[in-house]
Amino acid sequence: MSQPVTSAANRYRYERKFTTSRLGRDEVEHMIRMNPAMFSEIFRERWVNNIYFDSMSMTNLHANLSGVQHRVKCRIRWYGDLFGQVEKPVFEVKKKNGLMGAKDSFPLPPFDLDEDLRPTDLVDVLAASDIPDWLRARCLFLEPALLNRYRRKYFRSADDDYRITVDTDLEYYRIDRCANRFRESMTDEWMVIVELKYARGRDAKADRITSRFPLRLARISKYVDGVGRLHRF
Repeated sequence: MSQPVTSAANRYRYERKFTTSRLGRDEVEHMIRMNPAMFSEIFRERWVNNIYFDSMSMTNLHANLSGVQHRVKCRIRWYGDLFGQVEKPVFEVKKKNGLMGAKDSFPLPPFDLDEDLRPTDLVDVLAASDIPDWLRARCLFLEPALLNRYRRKYFRSADDDYRITVDTDLEYYRIDRCANRFRESMTDEWMVIVELKYARGRDAKADRITSRFPLRLARISKYVDGVGRLHRF
């Protein structure tokens, strides 16, 4: 049976999100580089793609809107092109406890994502995977609810204790229970989402880092935001 690529056990970390539509990406990146924690860019900029799953009654969505502290979110994630052959998808179970988060990640077999996608196609992908039994049982009550993507950059502090991601160019695509043409979509070219991630016990310095951010702390979920935009609630 497949073991997770990454496990949530003992890996909870703080995830503090900040948003702005007033500052552009270049201004936000300049703010990060000028921080006394001396952040520098790591890895490479890339597109992050997600298919979020929820129950028919949208349990995960309502838990977030109600401010439930302990929440679980399921998604398929991959990088690069949105449509076509998805080569290295990963099924992620994201766990939230207030401002802290962790995730289990499980590799999935490749699949095609195109305008003929049906929700049952994704169910077949999960059925053909080697995910553990407890996750397979959970997936029986889930269905794809939203497709989204965004451009992400990565930064790390000089002491290696803090990571920052910067997400821009958010795109949302509605997933219907029948055939999809992905014609109902929305793009947000102005929103910039900054997320500071760090381990337990690092809060004191984290406050010094964020005190230099002319941004507001936000309890934002791209999943909730996307569903709200497309369904207009």
